[in-house]
Amino acid sequence: MYRPVRRFFGTLLMLIAATAAQAQGEFPGRALFVQSTPIELGDLHSRLGQVTIVDVRSTYEFETLHIKDAVHLGLYETDFGKQAKALREKTGKRLVFYCNGRTCYKSYKADGKAQGAGVRDSFVFDAGVFEWTQAYPDQAVLLGKSPVDPAKLISKTDFESHLLSPTDFLAKVKDQTLVLDIREVRQRSLIGAFILDTNIPLNDTDAIKKFIAKTQAAKKPLFVYDMAGKQVRWFQYLLEDLGVKEYYFMRGGMKAYFDEIIRNR
Repeated sequence: MYRPVRRFFGTLLMLIAATAAQAQGEFPGRALFVQSTPIELGDLHSRLGQVTIVDVRSTYEFETLHIKDAVHLGLYETDFGKQAKALREKTGKRLVFYCNGRTCYKSYKADGKAQGAGVRDSFVFDAGVFEWTQAYPDQAVLLGKSPVDPAKLISKTDFESHLLSPTDFLAKVKDQTLVLDIREVRQRSLIGAFILDTNIPLNDTDAIKKFIAKTQAAKKPLFVYDMAGKQVRWFQYLLEDLGVKEYYFMRGGMKAYFDEIIRNR
């Protein structure tokens, strides 16, 4: 009489364990940041208005694409934990931290800082902004516009089709004058730059648009590089929105360029 019951509960426990293992495989951060409480896509959507959604990425990433009505609080801002606690007390709602996706750990790190400052009931939305936008385009903002057309989300394949190795990048720009360095002034001072380039930090949108217009008027391709090959991923949205057709990014940015020089010595 008891044996079937034991078998039932044994099977149930195995299913629960298998589900947990699968979830950790799909969301690797959950096994590394066990102190954080994940919230699933549908659950977060059902709680809109009941929680405060916090985007912890860079300002430029947030301005490019974010969850509608999210509050921006960059992970590396001074006193992040204190600011998160103040936000929790001000809104009276539980905080939900998010970043780019399943392998982006900024949301977990933000949650850890918040907990360290005394926030005890927060969540992490570790599926990230892209999965959210695909599922709920009316609750996302792309370049200041909502709803978002999911077709305008740039795939990894589309991004990589514009990447050139540092060697190939340099080979192509030999006879070009329209090379754009989008690093911050601080980053530019750390590692040098090419002679025939123009430095315009990402936050100077007006100057960047003027430079892009110049490339289009000259009917020349645009070559762009950053520090580590990550900022260009977001810069591509502006280029596509402005209708730029021929442009190239340096894979790995200036850091990869100097690493390649050192390897080839």
